[in-house]
Amino acid sequence: MVDKNGSHPQGKATSDTDGDRRSQLVNAAVDHVAAHGFADLSLRSLGGAIGVSHRMLIHYFGSKEALLVEIVRTSEQRQRDLLSRFRLEPGLSASDAARLLWRQLTDPRLAGQERLFFEICGQALRGRPEAAPVLEGFVNDWLEPLMAAEVAAGEDPAVARNRARLGLATVRGLLLDLLATGDRGGVDAAMEEFLRLYYGPE
Repeated sequence: MVDKNGSHPQGKATSDTDGDRRSQLVNAAVDHVAAHGFADLSLRSLGGAIGVSHRMLIHYFGSKEALLVEIVRTSEQRQRDLLSRFRLEPGLSASDAARLLWRQLTDPRLAGQERLFFEICGQALRGRPEAAPVLEGFVNDWLEPLMAAEVAAGEDPAVARNRARLGLATVRGLLLDLLATGDRGGVDAAMEEFLRLYYGPE
């Protein structure tokens, strides 16, 4: 059946349903990796953990590597959404919103997600085609929401973009520091110093 615009309503519905199911599976996979890490993770074991067959995961994602990329990208989106929610909290300063996000990112329970992020990024930078999609929006997806708040507060857009890039690089660098050294006190102190320099007195 084709509607007056030449489209296939039933096919579109099926596509939408597939997209919803794919999103559900990615979110379940993100939760599993957050709770259990990704070492020795196979599609069969992951499928068993989230209640689907490994064949179903292959149907929706094509390969384990492609699924891992989607886990990373979904985790990043969750972090952006969380920052947006913090910034909407009444009476919460920009630096306090940044502190809350930092505490979330450095929660030991998320260490598996952070390790996966850096591993997949490393694979993408080495030219592995299955990991390459993780670099899409790697910086720009964060810059837009980070700079929007500063522009709304009256900052020049070019300056706001530079500051957003600096902030993003600092957070990622300190996350890598934490994973490599385990020095929670040191990275927390460095973050506090950065926030003092970045935001000044509020």
